[in-house]
Amino acid sequence: MHLLLIGDGALTDAVADYTTAWGADLRRLSSPSVDDLHRELENTVDVVVIVSREDIQVLRLALLVEHVRPGIPLLVTLFDKTVAGEVVRSVPNCTVLGMTDALVPALLGPCVAGELVSLCATQAGAHLGVHRTADGRYAARRVCADSVEKRKVRHWLRAQFRPLDGTNRALLAGLTGLLSILVLDTVLGVLALHENVLTALWHAAKTLTTVGPATGPDHAPGWYQALSAFTLLCVLGFSALFTAGLVDRVTSGRFTGIVGARAVPRRGHVIVVGLGQVGIRLCLELQRLGVGVVAVERDATADCVPLAKSLGIPVIFGRGGDRFLLQKLALPRARAIVAVSSDVLDNIAVAVAARAVAPDQKIVLRSGGHEDVTAESQSLFRIATACDVNVIGGSFIAAAAMGSDPRATFTAGSRVYALLADGTVRDIQEWEVTGREPLGRSEPCLVGGEVS
Repeated sequence: MHLLLIGDGALTDAVADYTTAWGADLRRLSSPSVDDLHRELENTVDVVVIVSREDIQVLRLALLVEHVRPGIPLLVTLFDKTVAGEVVRSVPNCTVLGMTDALVPALLGPCVAGELVSLCATQAGAHLGVHRTADGRYAARRVCADSVEKRKVRHWLRAQFRPLDGTNRALLAGLTGLLSILVLDTVLGVLALHENVLTALWHAAKTLTTVGPATGPDHAPGWYQALSAFTLLCVLGFSALFTAGLVDRVTSGRFTGIVGARAVPRRGHVIVVGLGQVGIRLCLELQRLGVGVVAVERDATADCVPLAKSLGIPVIFGRGGDRFLLQKLALPRARAIVAVSSDVLDNIAVAVAARAVAPDQKIVLRSGGHEDVTAESQSLFRIATACDVNVIGGSFIAAAAMGSDPRATFTAGSRVYALLADGTVRDIQEWEVTGREPLGRSEPCLVGGEVS
C-alpha cells in the first residue's frame, strides 16, 4: 500500500512508525505547499493521511489535496464535530477519524471497572469492554449500563442538596431556615391560637415577608410571644443568607447545581481533571453508563466550558493538583480520578496529589509527549495507569489507514492491542512480525460469553 502522510509532531511520528512496520510504502510531508502536493500526488498514492492537532489546519489541507487530485481517498484526524461535518460535506471521499473516539476507550475502561483495559460504545448503543482472561489473553465482552453501578439511584440522592461552595450552602441554609420558620409559625397558629390552617399560614407568611403584622400574637400566651420574637430575629439572619446566596448565584454564572443533574456527586463518581475535547467526551460516556461525574477545569474561559453546562456536566473551577479541592470532591469515596489535560506534567501533578489524598484510589492519566517523565514518575511513585496518546492514537490511525477497521486501541504494560470491528482483540506487535498479513484476520475471542 502506498501512503502519503501529511503532518508533523509526535503523533505523526507514531503513525509513520506503525505503517512502516506493517509494510506500507510511506512518503511524508510536514507543511506542504501546492507544488509539493502536485509533485507527490503525481506518483502512485492509495491513501492520503492528514494528522494534526489543529482542526482548521486539517480542513485546509484536505481541501487542498482534493483540489490537486480530486477523488483520492483521504483519511483525516479531527477533534471538533463541527469541523468534521464541514470536511465530510466538502470532501465526500474523506474519512474522518475522531481522535476522541481513539483516546476515550482506553481512559474509560479503567474508570468504570478495574478489570477493564478498554471500553467503547458500539453503533447499537451498547458498550464493548476488553478484559484480561485467566490465561493472560485479552477478550471482549458486552458491558450493560445497569451492571456498571447498581447503587446509582442511592448515590444520586446523596448528591442532592449537598453543595460544595459556601455561597450555595448559604443559599440553601437561608431557604431551609425560612421554610422551617414558616412551617413552625403555621403549626403554632393552629395549636396555640386555634386558627384554621389557611389563616395560620397567611399570618405566618405576612410575618415572614414583613408585609404586615399578625394580629393573633398580641393576645397569645407569654411563651408564644417569646418564641415568636426569637423566630422573627432568626428570619433576619436567614433572609440575609438567602438573599446573598441568590444574588451571587444569579450573577456569577456557576456551573454546578444544588439539585438535579449538575449537582456534584459525593460517592461512586469519577473526577475528570481537564475539560478539553477528550474530557468532555469522557464525561458524556460516563453519564451514559450511569456513573456520576464532576469535571475540574483551571480556565473558566475554556472553549468546552459552556458546552459542559449545556450537557448537564457539573464543573468546578480550580487546580486539579490542589489537595484541598480533591478532598472537597470526596476523592476517597470516588470510583476513580482521571487527569486528561493536554499538559502531561500537570496530569502527573494531579496523580501525585490524588495519591496523597487517597492512597488506594484508581488513577488514570493521559500521557504522551513527555514519555520519559511519565515512565520515571510511574517507577518512582507507581502513581497511575498511563494512557499514551501518541501510542494509542498513532496505532489507531495507522490501523485505519492500512485497511483495518479498529474500534479502539489500548496499551497493556509495554504492549499495544487493537479491538477490531468484529470484536476480536489483536496484539499489534503480531502485525509487525507477520508483515503484510491482512490486519483484519485474527483468532476468535469471547464476546459476551460466545465465540464470535
